[in-house]
Amino acid sequence: MKSLSFLISAFLLSSCAALPAIQEPSADQTKKPITCPSPFLTEKTRFIHAIDVQTAGKTKTVMIGVTVADPARRTFSCAIMSTEGMVVFEAVSGNEGVNVIRALPPFDAPDFARNMMDDMELIFLEPAGVLAGKGVFAGGEVVCRRRKDQDGWIDVVAGHDGRTQIRRYSECGALERTVNLNGNSPDAYKTIELQSAGLMGYSLMMTLIESEVVKDIPATQK
Repeated sequence: MKSLSFLISAFLLSSCAALPAIQEPSADQTKKPITCPSPFLTEKTRFIHAIDVQTAGKTKTVMIGVTVADPARRTFSCAIMSTEGMVVFEAVSGNEGVNVIRALPPFDAPDFARNMMDDMELIFLEPAGVLAGKGVFAGGEVVCRRRKDQDGWIDVVAGHDGRTQIRRYSECGALERTVNLNGNSPDAYKTIELQSAGLMGYSLMMTLIESEVVKDIPATQK
């Protein structure tokens, strides 16, 4: 029993890590005020992406994803289709939680819908929560860190190559998700790469097929 307790404690400790240190900008960098990277949506938008799912470095599945994201209401509707056009997963997320409309195996796995919606929020919406710090990493990349409302941390990083990176950490600082975007709006979502950390890690490569701003129809015109 003591050995088991030790192993569990060791695993929990190894899953935690110190957050990357945020430093004060150098004298050259202080000539301009630090502006937080903000690739996130400002209007309700519909996206259609081709999605490559990779595990162990190999492409396992190619799908089509349709996402409608509303930053004002912080709501989503998501659908995943096979390349033949069959809807294998569909769900909506809002203030009342996640409502799964359709989920065929393996998309009916426990917590799949919640995890997917959390990923969509990380990709498309400006992080909620208090700004906990801003500055630069050791390599000079500008970073803004937010404390999540519930738990954990989110870094939004402006890379030297012009791309934007989003990192989500657990409460104890373990890296959970990394998102690489194609710069800032309006071109941020041309390519999206999401990397999941952990033993069961996977990556998604999303390539934009089509996008459009969605205008809600006033109730009097319906």
